[in-house]
Amino acid sequence: MNHMMLRLTSSFHITTTSSKAGARGAGFRRFRCSSSQPNLNVDPSSPSHSPPSPPCPPLSSDVSHSRGLEPLVGLGLHRMEVAGEYGMELDVAVRVVQMACSLCQRVQDGLVGRKPDQIQAKDDDSPVTVADWGVQATVSWVLSEVFGSENVSIVAEEDIQALSKKDAAGLLESVVNAVNECLIEAPKYGLNGPQKALGTLEVLDAIRRCNANGGPKGRYWVLDPVDGTLGFVRGDQYAVALALIEDGEVVLGVLGCPNYPMKKEWLNYHQRYYRLMSKLSPPTSGSWNKGCVMYARRGSCEAWMQPLVHDCGEFDWQQSVRKIQVSSIDDPAFATFCEPVEKGNSSHSFTAGLAHSVGLRNQPLRVYSMVKYAAIARGDAEIFMKFARAGYKEKIWDHAAGVLIIQEAGGVVTDAGGHPLDFSKGLYLEGLDRGIIACSGAALHDKIIKAVDASWNSSGL
Repeated sequence: MNHMMLRLTSSFHITTTSSKAGARGAGFRRFRCSSSQPNLNVDPSSPSHSPPSPPCPPLSSDVSHSRGLEPLVGLGLHRMEVAGEYGMELDVAVRVVQMACSLCQRVQDGLVGRKPDQIQAKDDDSPVTVADWGVQATVSWVLSEVFGSENVSIVAEEDIQALSKKDAAGLLESVVNAVNECLIEAPKYGLNGPQKALGTLEVLDAIRRCNANGGPKGRYWVLDPVDGTLGFVRGDQYAVALALIEDGEVVLGVLGCPNYPMKKEWLNYHQRYYRLMSKLSPPTSGSWNKGCVMYARRGSCEAWMQPLVHDCGEFDWQQSVRKIQVSSIDDPAFATFCEPVEKGNSSHSFTAGLAHSVGLRNQPLRVYSMVKYAAIARGDAEIFMKFARAGYKEKIWDHAAGVLIIQEAGGVVTDAGGHPLDFSKGLYLEGLDRGIIACSGAALHDKIIKAVDASWNSSGL
């Protein structure tokens, strides 16, 4: 096997700050990173208030030695700090999500309104595209090459059933091409791709390997290759979500949001208008930053955001990566709440009633995918409520990465009974009490919980 190598691209700084045991932290599932949020209302030019450097977590020595990997400063993770576990994993996860976003952008640009043959329907009638399979194959291949296939277990959404049909030859060819176009750009992300293009069987095998079932023991990755596929095919919001779970706890999360701009002002422009203007008058490198990647590691009380490499070209990473935190708004009258676009798996009427009862005045922000979690994590919204209709079961890949990022940015995520979400039960969030509530702070969260309790019996859910 030709093992993937991480390339040394710039200098790094190493400091020892904590032990392995301390990094895990006790009782983390009820842990909130609010006490250590920085004061961002300071003069950035002041020497005493220079912004903190985003963490580049440690390389795991056993992995790096056995796989022949070299220490590397990550994409935006440009300071190396030996500060607990999962550093190598987070570094690689950010890189591969960046690659996956690039693949998605290429597919979406060629898909919207032009190639319906590249969209298939699942058994539940939800759409799946070349990007879904392509991202899953790419992530699976990269993780297996870096850590060794024997050390990688992945829970993911897609299978190869539709791609294996006799009439799917054209679709399968498009997936294989998308994967190889992505992997050939691996050096741009500090990774080495395969020495030759992957064949059809290799791509199918990479997708097929994502067949883990999760559970309370062991380490496994959780991937949603394109969360919000309906938004994706409509040229709207979607996300690439990758998390690592160990012994039932989410320990790192990476959320790629290719259509969610670094600058909040760009949210005022519809994505199709943005895409059209981008093609008519391409922006200067790094000026628009259409998409972003957010990431966090358990117990760090820090979450970070960086622009997409594919979107921005070359620029100074140290100036572009920034720390994110939840909004400080705790008055419902000024809060913005998010809910799913689709009515099929969420009750808009019930959330509307809740919003009215707690005094929310702003119109709901209906957003596809885990971009809702991203909006709360960086302070663009304050509340996310989802109350599924009877019979709908929440999948772990729809929430794992986003939940951790909100928590490390200072927010709170529980079910409607105030209990932490349990990712240890397999593919689904079993035992979920009525719905999911994510808030920027405890005050808003408590108000929503009380409102749910007061009105649930009349909800009809």
